[in-house]
Amino acid sequence: MAKRDYYEVLGVSKSASADEIKKAYRKIAMQYHPDRNPGDKAAEEKFKEAAEAYDVLSSADKKAQYDRFGHAGMGGAASGGYGGGPGGMRMEDIFQNFGDIFGDDMFGSFFGGGGQRGGGRRQGTRGANLRVKLKMNYAEIANGANKKIKVKKYVPCNTCTGTGAKDKSSVQTCGTCGGSGQVRKVTQTFLGQMQTVTTCPTCNGEGMQITAKCGSCKGEGRVYGEETITMDIPAGVQDGMQLSMGGAGNAGERGGPPGDLLILIEEEKHPQLRRNELDVIYHLHLSFPEVVLGTQVEVPTIDGKAKIKIPAGTQSGKIFRLKGKGFPAFQSYEKGDQLVEVNAWSPQHLTDEERRILEKLKDANNFKPGPDAEKSKEDRSLFDKIKDAFS
Repeated sequence: MAKRDYYEVLGVSKSASADEIKKAYRKIAMQYHPDRNPGDKAAEEKFKEAAEAYDVLSSADKKAQYDRFGHAGMGGAASGGYGGGPGGMRMEDIFQNFGDIFGDDMFGSFFGGGGQRGGGRRQGTRGANLRVKLKMNYAEIANGANKKIKVKKYVPCNTCTGTGAKDKSSVQTCGTCGGSGQVRKVTQTFLGQMQTVTTCPTCNGEGMQITAKCGSCKGEGRVYGEETITMDIPAGVQDGMQLSMGGAGNAGERGGPPGDLLILIEEEKHPQLRRNELDVIYHLHLSFPEVVLGTQVEVPTIDGKAKIKIPAGTQSGKIFRLKGKGFPAFQSYEKGDQLVEVNAWSPQHLTDEERRILEKLKDANNFKPGPDAEKSKEDRSLFDKIKDAFS
C-alpha cells in the first residue's frame, strides 16, 4: 500500500509552522493512543503513521528533503534498512523519542497512573544522529552500489559493554523510584484523587544508579572511535537526496539505543556526459565530411560505449535518442534515455589545397541551404531547451 502524504496524515499545509505541526501530531496521537484504544490494530497503525509523519515534518532537514523528493527522498525499508522516518519503529521508540509531546502529567490523570509509556523506566540515552556525504559516479547511481565508509563516532565501550559501570556490583537499584524509573504523586482535587507520574529525577528514568564508573568511558558506556560501515545504496538516487540507516549513528549513553546515520548523496560529474533528470546528454562532434557522407561512431554511455549510425546529410544540431540508456527512477521501473546531439566541427586552419576545394564547392547547388534548413532550426531549438537545464 502506498504511503499517504505526511501533510495529509497530520492534516496540515506545507506552510504550517513547527508549533502547528506539533499540535496536529499531538491531537492525532492522543486520538489513536494505544491506552485509549486497547487491542485496536487499526488505531495502532494510525498512531505509528502519525509518528512517522511527525518525525519527518518536525525536522527542518528531513522536511526540506521530503518537500523536494517526496517519499522517495526518505529512502525505503526495502532498501537495506533505509528510511526517512520511524517506518517499522517500535512503540517504545515512539514514546522514547516523542514522549515529551504527550506530557507525563497528562498520562497520569487521563490513564490512572498507567503512564508507563510516557515516563517509565528507560535504558540510557539515545545516541545522536550522524550525517555523512557519499560521492557516487554515474555508473554507481544507475546500477546501485555497495559502499564501505569509515565513520568516526561514539561506539559502545568494550570494557563495560556499554553499561558505564566498573563492574556488576557497581550498579544498584535507584532508592528514589525503587527501580521503576517513575515517581508517582497523588493530589486531592474537587474531582477526587488525581495521580500524576513523572520521570524519576534521581536516576533520570533509568531505574538504576552507578556507584563506581567504568575507567575507560568515565561512566558514559561509550567511547569515541571509528567504525567501518557497509551500505547498499539503491539505484536511481539523485544529487542532494538523503537516505538514513537506522541504528548506525552514535552509540547511546549507558546502553541507550544508537542514533541513525544520515547519508547525503553527492553526484560526481562525468567527464563527457551531463544529466538532465533521468536523461543523459552527450555532445557528439563530427567533421564536415562525416556529416555529409555519413559514418558510424562509438559514443560513451553510463555503462560503457554504444555504436550509432550517422546517416548521410545529417544536420548539425540533430538529436539521436538511445532508448533506456539514461538513469532509472528511484524505486521505480521508469528509466531515462541518452540524447546524442550532433555538432559539425569547422576547422580553423586550412591548407591552400583544402581552401581551393572548398571554394569550388561553395557555389555548388547541393551545398546551398534548402528547405531542410528550417527543420535544422527546429532541431536546434529543441536541444537549446535541453541545454537550458544546465545553464
